[in-house]
Amino acid sequence: MPRNLLLSTAAACVLLATGAPAAAPQFDTPAKVAYLYDVNSGAVLYAKNPDAHMPPASMAKMMTTEVAFELIDKGQLSPNKICTVRPETWQKWHAQGSTMFLSPNEQVSVDNLIKGVVTLSGNDAAVVLAECIAGTEQAFTGQMNALAKKIGVTNSHFGTANGWPDNGVTYVTARDLAKIAQATIEHHPTLYKKYYGLPSFTWGKTMGAGKDITQENRNPILGHVRGADGLKTGHTDEAGYGFTGSAEENGRRLIEVLAGMESWNQRVQESTRLIEWGFNAWNDKPLFKSGAKVGTADVQMGSSSEVPLVASRDLAVTVPAGLASGATSMKIRYDGPLIAPIAKGQEVAQLIVTTGDTPPQVVPLVAGDDVGRAGFFGRIWLGLKQLI
Repeated sequence: MPRNLLLSTAAACVLLATGAPAAAPQFDTPAKVAYLYDVNSGAVLYAKNPDAHMPPASMAKMMTTEVAFELIDKGQLSPNKICTVRPETWQKWHAQGSTMFLSPNEQVSVDNLIKGVVTLSGNDAAVVLAECIAGTEQAFTGQMNALAKKIGVTNSHFGTANGWPDNGVTYVTARDLAKIAQATIEHHPTLYKKYYGLPSFTWGKTMGAGKDITQENRNPILGHVRGADGLKTGHTDEAGYGFTGSAEENGRRLIEVLAGMESWNQRVQESTRLIEWGFNAWNDKPLFKSGAKVGTADVQMGSSSEVPLVASRDLAVTVPAGLASGATSMKIRYDGPLIAPIAKGQEVAQLIVTTGDTPPQVVPLVAGDDVGRAGFFGRIWLGLKQLI
């Protein structure tokens, strides 16, 4: 059954409010959908229709890229693998929306296709990459949906590799797009830095003169907001203008999602406003260092009757700027007692931090030790203890 354990006064004393309760700073945007998430604390700083189904347009390509990154990091896909542009794929996508300017039967590496997807938002590049990895785009979208489920994307579905309108088969939510962005940043940091921060990419030749075609990265905050390093824009007539972006400042990372905007300029303005507001109107306050013991959880049928709960990374709470603190309570939540065996580092609980009138902030806690399953006689003894 769910268990909620208030932390001891000694553990929480450094976080108790020293003044008035924390009041959430106010923000508004004309974007139909907006979401701002503090990765360090797990705090949702702003949410406007975060779980509404919407067409992702090219923001779907983040999931395409996430599949490629997952395969590369597992050693199942080489960035040097050569892919062939099928004439049928070229015919369909060479003039359909954003393009990498691929040519029929062209030989192009996975590495360059990923650059074409991320930097140029090439619809052709996304489909060629999908076909190269899985044989068909349909088979690849199966991989997209399977991996999406694995990383906690629960309210979205992918029917294309590039996000082109498909009569509602493909849909996402802002909250899910933020989860995809976070998974890419945290699970594949080297690949994320290599591909998402490119300011421009050159591929293809102009007709007639045969000059190289260089296109700028469409990311509206890259090079304009300090610490901006990703991710992906999107635009179709159906979806309007959208953007999923991230920036890191002084070790603090924010992820933003906006959608349903009316113009390119509005996307630039609102994406800049939202993430700068997140950095300026809110501060992170340290909670626990990585590896620090936060509490304990009861264990059933294990070699130990309890397991320490520790921070898997540096944990923080987000409070309005200008307040020395603002956290009024902390509690540990888990479904317990936990059932052995339990692996060290396994996520088994959550730390819930409440700060005034802001939404509760939820951060994961992991097992600090391995807890094996009790042996036969140990289980008998545990049963007797419970009877007593």
